[in-house]
Amino acid sequence: MTPSDDGGAPAPADDPQAPADYVRFKCLPAGGPHLNRWSANLTRGHDFPGAQAMLYGAGVPDRATMKTAPHVGIATVWWEGNPTHLLELGKIIKASVEKEGMLGWQFNTVGVSDAITMGGDGMRYSLQSRELIADSIETVTAAQHHDANIAVPGCDKNMPGVVMAAARHNRPFLMVYGGTIRKGRSELLGRDVNISTCYEAAGAYAYGRLRAKTKKEGGRREEEEEEEEEEPLWADDDGAGAGAGDGDGGAAVLEDLERHACPGAGACGGMYTANTMATAIEAMGLTLPGSSSAPASSPEKARETPWC
Repeated sequence: MTPSDDGGAPAPADDPQAPADYVRFKCLPAGGPHLNRWSANLTRGHDFPGAQAMLYGAGVPDRATMKTAPHVGIATVWWEGNPTHLLELGKIIKASVEKEGMLGWQFNTVGVSDAITMGGDGMRYSLQSRELIADSIETVTAAQHHDANIAVPGCDKNMPGVVMAAARHNRPFLMVYGGTIRKGRSELLGRDVNISTCYEAAGAYAYGRLRAKTKKEGGRREEEEEEEEEEPLWADDDGAGAGAGDGDGGAAVLEDLERHACPGAGACGGMYTANTMATAIEAMGLTLPGSSSAPASSPEKARETPWC
């Protein structure tokens, strides 16, 4: 198909089945392809001088950039009080986008951590946060005439929320998963731990069976001890462990878990909603390959982020 002389819709080609080289829009000049198909509605000519004045104030450097640079929204599902580093990842992505000659516009959405709200009244707000995230990204993307969106989620309902938004705004889209938390280490239990360990320990503590690791009896070698299976978090016999009715022993183990189960940034260290959805979304082709597997603080995640 070839462009028509008036710069409007493409003229019919000799072969009606021949695919178009690119999509044409009346607001765009002949030639292309044009990556600013949506933002051009505001930045072409002088039809919207107020919008362009605001964009200059927001950081557009010159007229050439105003007319040709695509606008990429970078949505980070970030808030304080949750061990995620999404704001920093968003800044890295923004710098990468602008290095390619595009305009990166970073914004945040609300969010809820299921791990923090689990078991309390706050969990009532978890599912609806998914809708709020989708609404927020759709609203900013469509209202601001962004040409593409890169979403950076890191917790449970974040994941479907950003994909729902992508289906609504129907612009080029990529998700960058923030990654999962690395495992921690409990000295009282003598084992690696994560958020799942806290949930297991809560039940053991409630029944008075939570216990710290005891020293091995006899003169067995350290290599033999390491080959043994991990000791359970709870005692096998009633009253054998330190728990709720057994002084502060169980409480000390719980406090040790609380302090060390989540040693840094990232989503819950278990195959819960965040990691499960990240895996599914990667299989759908909406993230870079391997995005769901790299922990939040890993070198792989640091290398992945600037590629966007």
